Amino acid sequence: MDYTIDAAKIEAFERFARSWMDLVGRHGGTHHGYFLPGEGASDRALALFSFPSLAAYERYRARFGVDPDFVEADRIRDDSGCVLRYERTFMRPLLPDDLSDNPSDRDGHPNAAD
Repeated sequence: MDYTIDAAKIEAFERFARSWMDLVGRHGGTHHGYFLPGEGASDRALALFSFPSLAAYERYRARFGVDPDFVEADRIRDDSGCVLRYERTFMRPLLPDDLSDNPSDRDGHPNAAD
């Protein structure tokens, strides 16, 4: 998640972030943290989290607007105005353990499957 935040409302954003870290963990995901503005003026924050499968993520997403804990977490955002906008992007990780497996070495095709 890539957030544009109101930098003057960083404390509210941190409350919002802590709520979502807890919810992701309680509902089958792994939260890898929020990355907040550090030095200098910035209105950008990032959140990284993962789920073991698309089905697990979809079960988590089905709770939005329904589960009281999810509604309460969003209320922090809505009532404070700490989030100006956000963009959700789906990605796959390339991890240090993947360094020994170079896909371009497979049959000369960069995306060839084993």
